[in-house]
Amino acid sequence: MKLICGLGNPGKKYDNTRHNVGFAVVDLLVDGSEFKEKWNALVAELEMHGEKTLVIKPLTFMNLSGQAVAKFVNFYKIESQDIIIVYDDIDLPLGELRFRESGGPGTHNGMKSIIHELGTQDFPRLRVGIESRGETAPEQMDLAAFVLAPFSKEEAEIIDKAVDSAVAILKKPLA
Repeated sequence: MKLICGLGNPGKKYDNTRHNVGFAVVDLLVDGSEFKEKWNALVAELEMHGEKTLVIKPLTFMNLSGQAVAKFVNFYKIESQDIIIVYDDIDLPLGELRFRESGGPGTHNGMKSIIHELGTQDFPRLRVGIESRGETAPEQMDLAAFVLAPFSKEEAEIIDKAVDSAVAILKKPLA
């Protein structure tokens, strides 16, 4: 069994914000499959590459994402290499994607929570770049305000392409 988790914040007011890029990716990935609520997350089941795959969106808000992820990992006894976390990254240029097998959380509180709850940072992750401060957003903007702000029209076009590319990456078989 595999687990793909998109990070974001629940609620309409966070739709289309930088911090909800992970939700956008998994929403497109499930493409019409129904999410159901379980263990403080929305979960959809997919068959990918002949294997059951759970796709989740934690409802815990970003800073406590690890609580929801850990429930699924522990109950289903999912190995860390069979988890993929999809999230926004302020340290990557807008629309750039980076897939890594493991690594630290950087400045991302959702990843800090997941690493804390799982007791490891050795799981794959797909980061979607949201940084554009100094290009299309004010450089001096507070980090929290920046990640919770919506994309401009120009930025949204770039992010839409990145979300499409992220889904294509997730649809490829894991090694």
